[in-house]
Amino acid sequence: MTPLEIRFLGGAHEVGRAAIAVKSGKTQVLLDYGVMLNHEPGFPMHIPPKEVDAVILTHSHLDHSGAIPIFYIHGKKTLYANKLTLELSQLLISDFIHLSSYYLPFEYLELESMMRSSKHVDFNVEQKFGDITFQLLNAGHIPGSAQILIEAEGKRLLYTGDFNTTDTRLLEGAKMECSDLDAVIIESTYADEEHTNRLELEKRFVDGLTEVVEKGGTALVPAFGVGRSQEIACVLAAHHFEYPTVLDGMCREAARIMMSYKQFLQDPQLFTKALHSVDWVQGWRDRRKAIKKPGVIISTAGMLKGGPAAFYISKIGKKAHNAVFLVSYQIPGTPGRELLEKGVCVIDGKVRKVKAQVEHFDFSSHCDASDLKEVVKKLSGKPKVYVVHGAEGNCKRFAKWIGKEAGLEAVAPKTGDTLKV
Repeated sequence: MTPLEIRFLGGAHEVGRAAIAVKSGKTQVLLDYGVMLNHEPGFPMHIPPKEVDAVILTHSHLDHSGAIPIFYIHGKKTLYANKLTLELSQLLISDFIHLSSYYLPFEYLELESMMRSSKHVDFNVEQKFGDITFQLLNAGHIPGSAQILIEAEGKRLLYTGDFNTTDTRLLEGAKMECSDLDAVIIESTYADEEHTNRLELEKRFVDGLTEVVEKGGTALVPAFGVGRSQEIACVLAAHHFEYPTVLDGMCREAARIMMSYKQFLQDPQLFTKALHSVDWVQGWRDRRKAIKKPGVIISTAGMLKGGPAAFYISKIGKKAHNAVFLVSYQIPGTPGRELLEKGVCVIDGKVRKVKAQVEHFDFSSHCDASDLKEVVKKLSGKPKVYVVHGAEGNCKRFAKWIGKEAGLEAVAPKTGDTLKV
């Protein structure tokens, strides 16, 4: 029997540009093909499109989906994902093309071709392609997010993508019930950190916002457009937060898309209530109004790199009775991380000290260290474990822990490595 070949094209020892090629005797599929969003986009290693038979996408975030249109420049490949993931990817990639001030190897035309070549796959339904059978399983990360279970050459391989086993207001956590695995590719974003208990975190967050608003301040909550901003709206609805709240940026369109796919949500009623209890910003008039009255503004971008949030912070940041509550991961070098570490931000074109109160609430949509360890301990079979999607030494650290504490063979592959199962 031919071994399964796994080639790591990106996302090794880094968070971003996730890309993995899996090759059986007759078929080669690509699991994700994302971009790294630094000052200019970084792409995964090149793989000749003619060698790729199909692409399977775990979820819509650009670090997993952003480079897929490359495969539609001179041809067509079937792209497998669920409909919600496909629509959200179209929204994010289209925005990525629109905002790119540098050359991208594809345009809207390739994105359209990608959408036309896509095929919807429901969770837990087996799909056959060539000599590979696969299914998508709930990953609990963002609406529509999936893990990929592949069966080929008598082997079973699980790729977790980004996943979360904890239930949130928006989503049900991943169940992790696969049996007899030969290999697991697992993320390690938070392999060295614990998250605060979810309910405690929500209470602190809502209490903090209430305090700011009751003292006459405006609180800006910069949040990722897909997932985090809708989660925050659900948290406020669940805690019966009754002060004026507005939603601005791409999260509005993402929320509209999610409304059509309520089967992916933990509590569709809460989601509907949350979206009806916030005001949707329609343009500049609404924006100027929002900063003048006490209330909460949920807006993209989550790391303050553009989006309406960049406008809001330049106004809200000037006054001490206002607040900025960061609820998303802040990549080093982003304006959000600068704000968190140095208390500064660009206001009126200059880097200035922010007078508003700044706090960080860790509403993560990834497993923390305890969750990751728990998952590994419960793995069925004696799978080889490949650790990816972690920065600052996390991949290596977690692989070492797995070898020592879980007694499984574990490695943190480098970009370009090909490993056989």
